[in-house]
Amino acid sequence: MRLIRDFSLSAFTAGVVAVLVGFTSSAAIVFQAARALGGDEAVVSSWIWAIGIGVGLCSMLPSLWWRKPVMVAWSTPGAAVLVMGASGHSLAQAVGAFLAAAALILLVGVTGWFEKMMDRIPPGIAAALLAGVLARFGMQAFSAAEHAPLLVVCMVAAYLVARRFWPRYAVLASLVTGVVCAALQGQLAGASVPLTFARPVFVAPEFSWSACIGLGLPLFIVTMASQNLPGVAAIRAAGYRLPVSRLVSMTGVATLLLAPFGAYALNLSAITAAICMGPEAHPDPERRYPAAVTSGALYIVLGLLGATVVALLTAFPPALIACIAGLALLGTIGNGLAAAVEDATYREAAVITFLVTLSGVVLFGIGSAFWGVVAGTIALFVQKYRSRAPARL
Repeated sequence: MRLIRDFSLSAFTAGVVAVLVGFTSSAAIVFQAARALGGDEAVVSSWIWAIGIGVGLCSMLPSLWWRKPVMVAWSTPGAAVLVMGASGHSLAQAVGAFLAAAALILLVGVTGWFEKMMDRIPPGIAAALLAGVLARFGMQAFSAAEHAPLLVVCMVAAYLVARRFWPRYAVLASLVTGVVCAALQGQLAGASVPLTFARPVFVAPEFSWSACIGLGLPLFIVTMASQNLPGVAAIRAAGYRLPVSRLVSMTGVATLLLAPFGAYALNLSAITAAICMGPEAHPDPERRYPAAVTSGALYIVLGLLGATVVALLTAFPPALIACIAGLALLGTIGNGLAAAVEDATYREAAVITFLVTLSGVVLFGIGSAFWGVVAGTIALFVQKYRSRAPARL
């Protein structure tokens, strides 16, 4: 089997790190969103089941089919939108809004509008967007030393030594060092967690204009602007040519099917995609897809086990998660910055895109990834409109 032949320890590690970073960094806000809409323990568990199954299948199956890493995630900004806008809406009305947002995502995927827009963005701007999204995680890898200096120093030292002698296993060496160090310091939560399987809870949708406009439309906007936009940038920065419209359509269909069980918004990933698509997963780009397959399989397991596995993952100290995420993304951040400033024609606009994205500014409920592209595009338009070397706008 091709997968077995292409499988490697470094790809497996990348898949594990991607799941570790993805779940521990945003599972809490998913819990908050479900609670804010009136969900009980069973509903929260069902949400984890739905997004775990959806993300897992949408990552694993296309990766196996195309033999290229495809990484799907749930919308973390979308969960924040639900927390902020939950007041006055029932869980059934929220499910109706999920379906409305999914229908819009499917529409832009089927029509190809989103991919056409991405094709108009110059490569330097797209690379700067990705670098800006990921740079915050890179900085957190070192700022975590403020809270756990010994842990971070040991992890960084292990990473640097491994990069010198065993570059393919640098992230694995850092992760193992971090776990051992945290255990010796008593920073791992050791409470026993009972093994329980999640049970899907079906919530019949109730469609209301107020919920569709107040929840569904913002959910669609932030998912496309803050998740799918940098997700496509991650794919292209890694050098992969994947059918973006079909992938976006797939996430729309998956959300439509799983929304009544709690999958409020599935989308292309940027952070975990960068981990599985980078050279740390494997030097050969053709052998990186097992990382996405591993990640997808683990997400399915997490979904089946629900809150049990989430509780286990949250046993890791936040400093360990922040550090391993930043170290795993160093190569991708460097490549993104290099590509952003390579062409002098787009350099200043790319720097503006990078800085606005890195700032984390949120306007009208839309994250900095969208505004970074807007700012860079405006700068490029003003500088290059009707010039002899017209920009691709």
